[in-house]
Amino acid sequence: MARYTGPKVRISRRLGINVFENAKGTKALERRPFPPGAHGRTRRRSSDGEYLNQLQEKQKAKYIYGVLERQFRKIYDEAVRRSGPTGENILRLLELRLDNVVYRMGFAATRSEARQLVSHKGVQVNGNVVTIASCQLRPGDIVQIREKARKQLRIQSAMQIASQVGLPEWVQVDDKEMKGVFKQVPARDDILPDINENLVVELYSK
Repeated sequence: MARYTGPKVRISRRLGINVFENAKGTKALERRPFPPGAHGRTRRRSSDGEYLNQLQEKQKAKYIYGVLERQFRKIYDEAVRRSGPTGENILRLLELRLDNVVYRMGFAATRSEARQLVSHKGVQVNGNVVTIASCQLRPGDIVQIREKARKQLRIQSAMQIASQVGLPEWVQVDDKEMKGVFKQVPARDDILPDINENLVVELYSK
């Protein structure tokens, strides 16, 4: 399973957002809210150029959802083929990934953790074990944590946090059974506001 394994804090500082959803990234941004490197304080910001703005938005989406360039290009191509705004289609396709839905249901504290849970055979979809994190779900699909994985402390901790923060309206979760239903495709208002999807489309349309 291909995934980014490089320095996470540097990426978060460069993009100005904690794309990996970890405490270390949050603290680093609070302590040093500027790009990394010797000239980080004076380095040209993304606002200095149209292309850099577009590139930054694409990088945000890639790192937040944990996809590599080839995967992201396929998502863009599929988004173009579908009806509706291409930018919104990109975000919806990213949200429909199994690892993201596992995260949204509160079974994992981060998308990276959700991806690991899926790849380690800890998740069932409609009663079948699925190990492909990029698997696209459909409304009505049932996601459940396997019996062997339910006692993991990280899952229990994640669910406790999710119960306090709240879950999106497009999923329904049974905490006792560690099972959730993907009710409907999320609307744009239900997806991350941190990404300007129109800039991503402009970048690929060139």
